[in-house]
Amino acid sequence: QVQLVESGGGSVQSGGSLRLSCAASGLTFSSYCMGWFRQAPGQEREGIAGIARDDTTTYSDSVKGRLTIPRDNDNNTLYLQMNSQKPDDTAMYYCAAYVCRWRWSVRLTSHAYDYWGQGTQVTVAS
Repeated sequence: QVQLVESGGGSVQSGGSLRLSCAASGLTFSSYCMGWFRQAPGQEREGIAGIARDDTTTYSDSVKGRLTIPRDNDNNTLYLQMNSQKPDDTAMYYCAAYVCRWRWSVRLTSHAYDYWGQGTQVTVAS
């Protein structure tokens, strides 16, 4: 059974940094594309970062330049390093996974993903 468990959420001051973790089990981690999504109350789920099997990354325009999405295949863990946080970054953050068709490409649309974590809350104070 595939499981994705997020951790590292919490409160941070505007301009601060936060690192989220996603521990994966029940899958061959290096064979999957991984992504981070976020959803604020009343808003649609937004794909913000993804990493392909060959470590190619893609980011949404809303976060580009402020975060990175490294993966640790040895420990089956995905990270989201967020810097220069803003109040509108406040949301529930989810990690997700899907089997990549191409090793050099990763999607940022939620319908492409097969497995989801339960989410971790991030709150950025003004």
